[in-house]
Amino acid sequence: MAKILIIGCGVIGTELARVLHRLGYMVTGVKRNPPPSNDTIHYVRANINSATDLETLDTDFDQLFFIVSADGRSEQSYRDVYDIGLTNVLAKFTHLPWIFVSSTSVYGQSQGEWVDENSVAQPDNSNSQLIRQAEQRVIALSPQNTVVRFSGIYGRGRNYLLNSAKQSPVIQYTPPYFTNRIHQDDCVGVLAFLLAKKIAGVALANYYLASDNDPAPQYEVMTWLAQQLSCPAPTIKPMTKNDTLNKRCRNQRLQALGYQFTYPSYKDGYGYEILNAPAHPHD
Repeated sequence: MAKILIIGCGVIGTELARVLHRLGYMVTGVKRNPPPSNDTIHYVRANINSATDLETLDTDFDQLFFIVSADGRSEQSYRDVYDIGLTNVLAKFTHLPWIFVSSTSVYGQSQGEWVDENSVAQPDNSNSQLIRQAEQRVIALSPQNTVVRFSGIYGRGRNYLLNSAKQSPVIQYTPPYFTNRIHQDDCVGVLAFLLAKKIAGVALANYYLASDNDPAPQYEVMTWLAQQLSCPAPTIKPMTKNDTLNKRCRNQRLQALGYQFTYPSYKDGYGYEILNAPAHPHD
């Protein structure tokens, strides 16, 4: 069975490793501070910012996943991952096919436009520009490589919107500010699905936009969450001349390939999270 290397074993990378192991793959995970290796994942302790940390890694893998995120919001944090770290990993694994996890933040559209894989990806902030440049380097390495752009990820441990909904937040109502999201279980599902397609010999596109089927106004989402949590509704924010509408993400390419979302809308995903929340959560 194929040997898989996962660079970055956070929540999504670790769960992907478990899923792939259950499917029979041999999985190695790279993590700065890994738990002990087990029968599911063979961990390697390494920091991708250090080329010497990667020297002991085998190179005979069949597929590489790059699922690394910045430690903070500073430009240097993003540069550490998407410039320095990526350079080291590319140098070591030039010969491998890649699936590179990116973000819909590479789209700079802000007037409610629909975006997909054919839309211009020209972000206006330095952090997203670094992600976009990293995408381009991965695709330039080989036309067989694939970039997956996730929208806002939520799920267990990612409780920002749920916590915010409890505070009766001030939310833009007019014009509507659109939000795009994907449950972390679907992040894992998409990555495993794309690998299965590759193993089956399907030629993947260079880019896939991975977001659920329901880009919805933020006020609508927060109002629904407040109702489910029996909290006061959000407060409407007064209009200003600087209000933007964000973008709306279209996932047709991924669906056309055959992927079916476990949580196709925020109501499905957050409904599940609320129903299955621990009795005394520690946020």
